[in-house]
Amino acid sequence: MADPVSQIHNFLVKVNANIGNSAVTSSIEEEVEKLVWSTRWGADTVMDLSTGRYIHETREWILRNSPVPIGTVPIYQALEKVNGIAEDLTWEVFRDTLLEQAEQGVDYFTIHAGVLLRYVPMTAKRLTGIVSRGGSIMAKWCLSHHQENFLYQHFREICEICAAYDVSLSLGDDAS
Repeated sequence: MADPVSQIHNFLVKVNANIGNSAVTSSIEEEVEKLVWSTRWGADTVMDLSTGRYIHETREWILRNSPVPIGTVPIYQALEKVNGIAEDLTWEVFRDTLLEQAEQGVDYFTIHAGVLLRYVPMTAKRLTGIVSRGGSIMAKWCLSHHQENFLYQHFREICEICAAYDVSLSLGDDAS
């Protein structure tokens, strides 16, 4: 686990670098190289946004080689586990993904618990809709099931998992 990094306003500027593979590009070696260059050029934290195959293995290599805290967006891997079909996501699939990543040693998670069913229709009139990938995944799930966001419904359990594994939370920018 990397040393803690303060994100509080009274400290110097902190830089986060986003890396990650996809279904169409990049290899584990390329992601580790991105990590090395990110930290060499001053990144204080690195977010692994991997979405393609070998997410677990890619993250394992990133974690092994990182001198800085590593974050993830667990809904991306959970979505891969249900073959990219947002409607097939469940709390159980997400929880298992959260535990898997916590046990691997991830330092922080971005969770999109703020996409609430009652607010999703308000995004329809926006010029760009929901541009947050995690937010749009959860909005699609809410609309298809006509149910409240399971991340919101299980937020206490998410916090308990994070506390048990010393993982910090970042609340996803759901409607940006």
